[in-house]
Amino acid sequence: MKTSKNSSPLPLEKLSKKVCRSIKGIFSDIDDTLTHQGKLTEDAYSALWKLRRAGLRMIPVTGRPAGWVDHLARMWPVDAVIGENGAFYYHLDPTQGRDGKLVQRFVQEKSVREANLKKLWDVFFQLKKSMPSLEVASDQGYRAIDLAVDFCEDVPRLPPAEIDAIVKAFEDAGAQSKISSIHVNSWFGSHDKYSCCRLLLKELYGENFDEERGNYLYFGDSPNDEPLFREFTYTVGVANVREFLPRMKHGPTYITKKDGGHGFAEAVRWILKQRG
Repeated sequence: MKTSKNSSPLPLEKLSKKVCRSIKGIFSDIDDTLTHQGKLTEDAYSALWKLRRAGLRMIPVTGRPAGWVDHLARMWPVDAVIGENGAFYYHLDPTQGRDGKLVQRFVQEKSVREANLKKLWDVFFQLKKSMPSLEVASDQGYRAIDLAVDFCEDVPRLPPAEIDAIVKAFEDAGAQSKISSIHVNSWFGSHDKYSCCRLLLKELYGENFDEERGNYLYFGDSPNDEPLFREFTYTVGVANVREFLPRMKHGPTYITKKDGGHGFAEAVRWILKQRG
């Protein structure tokens, strides 16, 4: 059950009791999916704990940097965190240390990461000659693989044509480039959110994504979630995804009534109610 640019997501209430009872867990974007107006909402954070008590796995999948993911994997009630759009995942090994040892699994060796990041900076500085007001994201200093250009988080919102020009510049240089709700994230390498979800399921749980794609839900809100909207059988967009649907070939299967973290909490309430 997939959506395309020619179809609309179904109301959340169409997510059946059978599906809700069969899932093992949830993968979810963070910015504007678990957050609202830049903050993790109280009801979304509560929903994370409710999922844990219900025995469901919870794995955030974000474009945010390695430095943030270190904190999230340690402090949030989650099983692992995928960062920088699939460049790595971190998780706590409960068999080591007092509270578990943080394990960092990168998809590229350190020397490759460093060389690729230098190339990204070269593209950015070249682009800045024609767009002098361009700024990298304030969290760039905590990144290990990608370069994030801010288009509305800490700067006045850029017009769509300029956002598209940023994407084109990095793609012309051979990089991948994805639009989140706040940044344009670019990187060299074949990885993305989807490939890292596959890797994580195989390495942490011994599961084959092709056999398990219908046993997890994916939540998102923007074009950089499109690979997972395409690959997971059941996906949920929080209401603010509607802004981006015209730019997307693959949208979510279902959609919430509420935006951001409030929409995520809305969906968790529905899922747990259906599970009884």
